[in-house]
Amino acid sequence: MDFGKVATLNGIDFVLPPDHRVTDRMFEKLKPAGKPPDVYIGGAKWGREDWIGLLYPKGTKSKDFLSHYVKSFNTIELNALFYHLQPKKVIEGWAATADDDFRFCPKFSNTISHVHQLKNAGSDTDRFIDHMQSFGNKLGYSFLQLSESFDTGRAGIIRDYLASLPRDFRACLELRHPHWFRDDPAVSSLFDLLAQLGIGTVITDTPGRRDCLHMKLTAPVAFIRFVGANLHPTDYTRIDSWAERIVQWIEKGLREVYFFIHQPEEKHSPRLCRYAIETFNKKCGIRLKAPRLLDEGFLF
Repeated sequence: MDFGKVATLNGIDFVLPPDHRVTDRMFEKLKPAGKPPDVYIGGAKWGREDWIGLLYPKGTKSKDFLSHYVKSFNTIELNALFYHLQPKKVIEGWAATADDDFRFCPKFSNTISHVHQLKNAGSDTDRFIDHMQSFGNKLGYSFLQLSESFDTGRAGIIRDYLASLPRDFRACLELRHPHWFRDDPAVSSLFDLLAQLGIGTVITDTPGRRDCLHMKLTAPVAFIRFVGANLHPTDYTRIDSWAERIVQWIEKGLREVYFFIHQPEEKHSPRLCRYAIETFNKKCGIRLKAPRLLDEGFLF
């Protein structure tokens, strides 16, 4: 992911901000779940030839990448559908490859978010949602990413669009324009609407855009897009901090966690994913299966 990419990490404050009052209000209204949270950790794509010999056995063909990916992780941040909405039969085939506890989290089509920019996007949205049903019970949260140019002056467009979504379609919203991360009536109004509709937020932790680390949860789900620095030591300390924060959220009643790891060079993502799984297991009291990396002998 190039969003928030920097030339150097010098001077960047990687301390997680405190929870926003939006998050506090959400937890205050939350009823006890009565069961442990569901935690999902994975990457952004499975079609990586540079994972052959690391995550995929040598000689693996591209058509078999997904079958190996789902053996290692329990979720995927599915960016591919943003660019091209696949036929239902293709999606059904993907879903059939994964176990029942696996979750696909697709990004809304770019025709909705970037071409139409949420206006007159009803037919495209209906088609997107219809296709997503092909994942069946393996569909997690879909996320709607707006462009960096989509500012608070168009808050009404976002409100109308979100209000038109089916209430049973689970979605999270990712905002990028800097104005969404300051105190402003339009901002407060939108986050209040998200809470009313049960729509979650995307929290993006990337080195060059620390404002996107807004720490606002509007639904009992944490959807986190984490951008590392190619296994720089700060990658690991940042993961540690996230595990500690998520422990706090779980104690307050958080229902679901989706934690997606990106790297400037994606060949490094499986290794940091494994570290994240092992760390979350230890600190959050869960038992996710950690992937086996094939280049034995590497030490953290």
